[in-house]
Amino acid sequence: MSERCAPAGRADIPSVTSVTRAAYPRATEGELRRAPELHPEMERLIVETRERVRRGLPPRDRLVSFGLAAGFLAASTAFLAMAHTTRHPGVLTVVLYTALYGLLSRVSFESGIGYAIPVQLVLVPMLFVLPLPWVPLCVAAGYLLRDPRHLPQMTLPRASLRLVSSWHALGPAVVLAVAAGAGGGVPHWSAWPVYTGALAAQFALDSGVSWIREEGLGAPHAPLRTQGFSYAVDAGLAPIGLLVAFAAVRHPALVLVVLPLVGLLALLARGREQRIDAALELGHAYRGTALLLGDVVEADDAYTGAHSRDVVSLTLDVAARLGLSARERRNAEFVALLHDVGKIRIPAAIINKPGPLDPDERAVIETHTIEGEAMLTRVGGLLGEIGHVVRSCHERWDGTGYPDRLTGKAIPLVARIVCCTDAFSAMTTTRPYREARSTVEALAELRRCAGTHFDPDVVEAVADVVR
Repeated sequence: MSERCAPAGRADIPSVTSVTRAAYPRATEGELRRAPELHPEMERLIVETRERVRRGLPPRDRLVSFGLAAGFLAASTAFLAMAHTTRHPGVLTVVLYTALYGLLSRVSFESGIGYAIPVQLVLVPMLFVLPLPWVPLCVAAGYLLRDPRHLPQMTLPRASLRLVSSWHALGPAVVLAVAAGAGGGVPHWSAWPVYTGALAAQFALDSGVSWIREEGLGAPHAPLRTQGFSYAVDAGLAPIGLLVAFAAVRHPALVLVVLPLVGLLALLARGREQRIDAALELGHAYRGTALLLGDVVEADDAYTGAHSRDVVSLTLDVAARLGLSARERRNAEFVALLHDVGKIRIPAAIINKPGPLDPDERAVIETHTIEGEAMLTRVGGLLGEIGHVVRSCHERWDGTGYPDRLTGKAIPLVARIVCCTDAFSAMTTTRPYREARSTVEALAELRRCAGTHFDPDVVEAVADVVR
């Protein structure tokens, strides 16, 4: 395959620390390199969710929320009408538990498309202190009144979302009412199967409502690990809530013993939010650095810049076709964008030579992958991690590539993908010394070189994508 055109040389490349210094003004370079990193899929979900919150609900999404909110009110009212209770707590008890629920709902651990909220600490005691038919409506009232200062600005769409978030309380209340009668009974450990069923009903109802919202609102779907985090928090706090219920059944005000734990959880939640913000800022800085390097390449050679963007797009499609993980796809994006970045250290006379290169010139240009690795290692962080892959993007399946003569699967998969997509894009792009080939001709050339120059599996994935 012919080497493609490349840009003139550049003397230096900015470190990622200079890009992130505004976000971390007091951090040392070592601290910046140790900054937190989010899983790419989690980062995508958080960014999309924050953007949806910022934009607010469009009309179609409001209808879904209104429907779910109306369904909650109808179901809770029906449960209230059909069930009977022997519990008659005082007004102050009802107000205390409702207000405490609202307070705990303000402590949130961000996770993907939702939040883990430690409300089990008060929800479980509510199920044994308040009349079971009242619990879902008290939970809804707690959500609505969680921030009294903003009540005058409460909009109908926002109120409907808080009612939708109250569905989870209906499940355990109904299970306990069916299992123990309307009175609910005094909590005791021998009834653990019932309590486990109540917790399962809470998770099932919450998952069902979340699925309806995601389908109706077109929201991003949360992966199992994201949902699992929220449910793990609930499952972990439920036994503590049950211990509080043991004491609160006889002395309802003892539920206030959870306040020190709530304060600690609030501090942890704030720390988690700050780490997520820092990870998002750092991720944006790395992406910005990669784009900056790409712009440097493009500024020297318009062909190189446009070609790199084509390689990025095709590489991501092929990576998805081959089933690469979200983290591997993110790395593939950076590698495709920066696989030839080392050419900015190659003399312009060699890069822009219109004719074939002599052996000495060929030897010089083949150092660009080593230069690229060195530059990215200096940048560090996520880009430093892909430096060794950039180094291998011109290796060949049969071991005749450069710079390390790697063979077969010893070549990183992302490098094998970029090697193939780079060649396909080069062949289908007009060069100064030849016209572009057609897609059919380019695929035929890739297949001819499969097993020698290219990974045969990658070639077929490219063919599947471009077809």
